[in-house]
Parts: sequence; C-alpha cells; structure tokens
Amino acid sequence: MQNNYESIIIINSNLEEAQIKDTVTKVTNLISEHGKIESTEEWGKKKLAYPIQKQNEGYYVLINFSSNPDFIDELERVYNITDEVIKHIVVKK
Repeated sequence: MQNNYESIIIINSNLEEAQIKDTVTKVTNLISEHGKIESTEEWGKKKLAYPIQKQNEGYYVLINFSSNPDFIDELERVYNITDEVIKHIVVKK
C-alpha cells in the first residue's frame, strides 16, 4: 500500500550551486526508485528561524511523493548521513 508524504529538506546554503543541485538530484533519485514523486519545489535560500550548525540561511526544497511506509525509515537514514542536509522532516499527508 502506498501512502502520500511531504518532505522538506534544508540544505547548507554555503555550498556551491552545483553541489546543491547534486544533493537535490540524489534525494529525488532515491525517492523515485522507491516511490513516485508528485512534485518538487525548490524554494531557494531563506533565513532560518534559529541558527542550525552555525548557519543562518538554508536552501529549502519541498518534495511531495507517494511510497511504501517501510521506505520512510531508509529515507530519513539517508537524510541523517548526508552532510549537505542540515534539517529535514517527512510528514504523512
């Protein structure tokens, strides 16, 4: 059974634009392998509500997708070990 999810990731804004695009591609490819992406919105650089890892800005990306519930643990594991991702959340719609 597939559920609908929404994921927001905040990428370190000090990275080069190519590195940011590579990170977004890496995440969307992983999700595509295990589910179906409905939409990806890159919100760009925004000020953070509070400093995270001594950063005041982050590059926001919103991804709407559907996948099996078992995949979410793997996705969050990948987010946690990806150095470029400074914050993330995955919410079931």
